[in-house]
Amino acid sequence: MLTMGIDIGSAASKAVILEDGVRIVAGTVVSAGTGTRGPSQVYAEVLDQAGVKETEISRIVATGYGRMNFQKADRELSEVSCHGRGMHFLLPDVRTVIDIGGQDAKTLLLDERGNLSHFLMNDKCAAGTGRFLEAMARVLDIRIEDMGEIAEQSQNPVSISSTCAVFAESEVISRLAGGEAIPDILAGIHGAVAKKVSGLAIRMGYQPKVAMSGGVARNHGVVKAMERELGCPVQVPDCCQLAGALGAALYAYGDLINKRRERV
Repeated sequence: MLTMGIDIGSAASKAVILEDGVRIVAGTVVSAGTGTRGPSQVYAEVLDQAGVKETEISRIVATGYGRMNFQKADRELSEVSCHGRGMHFLLPDVRTVIDIGGQDAKTLLLDERGNLSHFLMNDKCAAGTGRFLEAMARVLDIRIEDMGEIAEQSQNPVSISSTCAVFAESEVISRLAGGEAIPDILAGIHGAVAKKVSGLAIRMGYQPKVAMSGGVARNHGVVKAMERELGCPVQVPDCCQLAGALGAALYAYGDLINKRRERV
């Protein structure tokens, strides 16, 4: 039995195909989000990767910022629930999940069964989000995927005091004009993101073990800064960006099992 989860974010679309609720058959990411070709492209690519036809997919659950606009979905669920379920599948011992998306940042508290017990979200400001990092990469004229590696060269990290994305951009430009090294500025940017998002986790009452999901989790500079702020290790699964789509596929499988039980 094959189920699909599709996670349509503001900056990227992700999809996972799951077999019998236990094996990931395919998973892919397209760097285009809601309102673009991203959802249809990731849908076609994950089917091609799995080598299956759309008629072979028993159920589809959509999640993410653009979930309500994906017409092929059988139902929609919030990304909070799906990220929690997906991360529990990948890392069963994790109790706190930090997800930094393109438009918002979320901290989730899970129980031992992976159920969501509490969460906090920052969706009112770009600070501490993927958009913030994109803006900083643009100012520094570097690729966003290179930020973590470049920051590792830092010898004297600067402090970025502005939490507002607009003011932080001006501060970074000022730092560049003052001759500060790009690796030191990047280290400061990562520290600012970690400080902002860790504040959510602290207010929520985070518990070890802690993990990060989402695309920003691939930036080890942010992950290390988060570890410093929280004072504990932060785990990152290899397929961190697929966690929401995976959770949606797991919910789709659960729906089918529940329907089967109802018929018995």
